[in-house]
Amino acid sequence: MRIMIVTDQYPPMVGGVPAVTHGLATDFANRGHQVWVVAPSYGARDVRRLEQQVRVYRFSSFEWPTYKDLRIPFLPFMPVRNLIKRTDPDIIHIHSPVVLGNIAQLLAGGLRKPVVATNHYLPINMSRSLITDPFIGKHISNITYSYLINFCNRCEYVTAPTSTALNLLYEHGLRAPAAAISNGIDLKKYTPGAHNPQILQRFGLPEDRPLILHVNRLSEEKRVNVLLDAIARMKTDAHLALVSSGPAEAELRAQVEALRIGDRVSFLGFVRDEDLLELRRSSQLFVIPSEADLQSLATMEAMACGLPVIAANSYALPELVHHEANGFLFTPGDSDELAAQIDILLGDAERCARMGEQSLQIIAGHDRVKVLDIWEDLYRRLSIEFKEMKVLRQHMRTAQKYPGYMADEVKNVKRPHIRRTGDLGLDRPASSRRPRKHNK
Repeated sequence: MRIMIVTDQYPPMVGGVPAVTHGLATDFANRGHQVWVVAPSYGARDVRRLEQQVRVYRFSSFEWPTYKDLRIPFLPFMPVRNLIKRTDPDIIHIHSPVVLGNIAQLLAGGLRKPVVATNHYLPINMSRSLITDPFIGKHISNITYSYLINFCNRCEYVTAPTSTALNLLYEHGLRAPAAAISNGIDLKKYTPGAHNPQILQRFGLPEDRPLILHVNRLSEEKRVNVLLDAIARMKTDAHLALVSSGPAEAELRAQVEALRIGDRVSFLGFVRDEDLLELRRSSQLFVIPSEADLQSLATMEAMACGLPVIAANSYALPELVHHEANGFLFTPGDSDELAAQIDILLGDAERCARMGEQSLQIIAGHDRVKVLDIWEDLYRRLSIEFKEMKVLRQHMRTAQKYPGYMADEVKNVKRPHIRRTGDLGLDRPASSRRPRKHNK
């Protein structure tokens, strides 16, 4: 197949969406498909490059004022149109409903190309302080969802990584055919392994204390401040490793100093995948206090390495973390509860081991190979049905112009029907389940 992936977030940007889009592009290319990626450049020039068998087209952009590293392209309508016409993709898969996504969707309609949109966004990702504001937060959330749903309803198919994420779209008016399709995890790469003292030495981490791992962007909505408060309150002599960076890093470092826990917390910044895998295997526990995740790749990777997880009971995290099975869920923002749960797990090695085994069983349902099979099936069906509908419309137009032309053939043409979740081998549609309540 000929697949075009459109995203405003792609490596070298670090984060969940760049990881998902890069993974899909390279995995499809490795399966023998032709793949094009449309993404912003990191400067004022357009860049065209072959990266890991993927043809990446980057268009000139500037940095988003309120979100470091996020780029805004300079409305490349004609270049994107020419690219779509020249490459003639069977499917266009949009991962960002902003500049490039909107351009691709508008052009796809005129060029008769089917569009799949995957939603990775929550209003709180824009700014937690604005969304939680009692006066304007609700209005901003409504405006954001109104825009997002309008975008999604113009697509041939819509997906979200979890049932929770999909239900949020249904609750706000999604009408397009849709399904929950996991981002997936490479279970050949992410596996349990032996404790590695050398990796601890390399990053200056203590070898004589349990290691708590947190991997997530250091931004306000990820609530790392709650985790730091918990570290100050817990009784167990453990050490916290924070992986990644972000706009809240300076504030979090100041919090560590104010709490006088500098000897119990390490800011590791960006860590290479190979080293991060060893860090997971050398940790006892993974903690994620975020209130803005629609799945969490970092949590999935930790589970695949056999770690128990403590997570905030917020949005889609409970779909991965089952309370008292593979970890604990705590009330969002409650650092006292979080501290107590960390103490319980680190004080009971057998319980940690059992919960780690449960993590492996739960994450097995997110095997990347199965997820790619689902995507390929969806792409193929949409492409075929879109072409059949195009032929039907041509027959209908001709029959209207010439009433006797192919009358029997037009009558016998079966109208294509874009399938919903049940036909993809997934769970029943999220719209048929009772919507989950979310902590906001």
